[in-house]
Amino acid sequence: MAKSKDDGPERTLDTPLAASSRADEITDRLITAIAVGEYLPGARLPSERDLAESLHVGRMTVRTAIGRLVDQGLLATQRGRAGGSFVREQWTDASNASVQRTLTSRWESLRDTCEAMVQLHGAIARAAAENRNAADAAVLRERLDAYRAAESGRASQKADARLHLAIAEAAHNLTLTRILLELEAQIGLGAPAHLWGFPEGMQEMELRALADHERLVEAICGQRPAEAATIGVMHARIDIELLEAALTRAGAEAGS
Repeated sequence: MAKSKDDGPERTLDTPLAASSRADEITDRLITAIAVGEYLPGARLPSERDLAESLHVGRMTVRTAIGRLVDQGLLATQRGRAGGSFVREQWTDASNASVQRTLTSRWESLRDTCEAMVQLHGAIARAAAENRNAADAAVLRERLDAYRAAESGRASQKADARLHLAIAEAAHNLTLTRILLELEAQIGLGAPAHLWGFPEGMQEMELRALADHERLVEAICGQRPAEAATIGVMHARIDIELLEAALTRAGAEAGS
């Protein structure tokens, strides 16, 4: 995955896009965001305005990219108050090249930022174990039960996000939470969201995450900071593993 000197400078997460390549790159990023499970089948993408703001491009660039994804069968658009752009398929043959381009060009920056997030998740888990109160503990157990009961896929993804928000709130440290949100925004390929992988390994990942969640909530509620930090770090590495799996899959299918 290392780049040679002939490849030129690596693109970082905040490198400005050349005007002539913006639509192509945003198309690749949205395809990749869907492929790695930021947006799962049935999910509605943010509005053009919100996507343009989070991706730092114009709305016409986002509109062009969305149109291409519709043409490829990844998205379907609906009009009206409940309308928008909805995910139809998570990964098609056309996704391979986009996933390779997006992840390979940003790989070192993605790994660096992911590693920072991993360490920050550990720090937040430690702070939550040190600072949580009885009300926080009750919310954590409630959110854990909700994750345990959620159906696989989008419902589980949303329940996971709510549980992690409760952990951050239990830490009672706004600075740690703000930095984490900023890093998550950098990692997000389409918008800040937890990666959820692809269908064939999703339930296995969800069960692994459940085991981590159960141990993490018990450590926080039991006020065991060192244990909570260790579990938080281990659990947060799932994102890196999902990105690595996506890059490997794209390369394997492109060469098959």
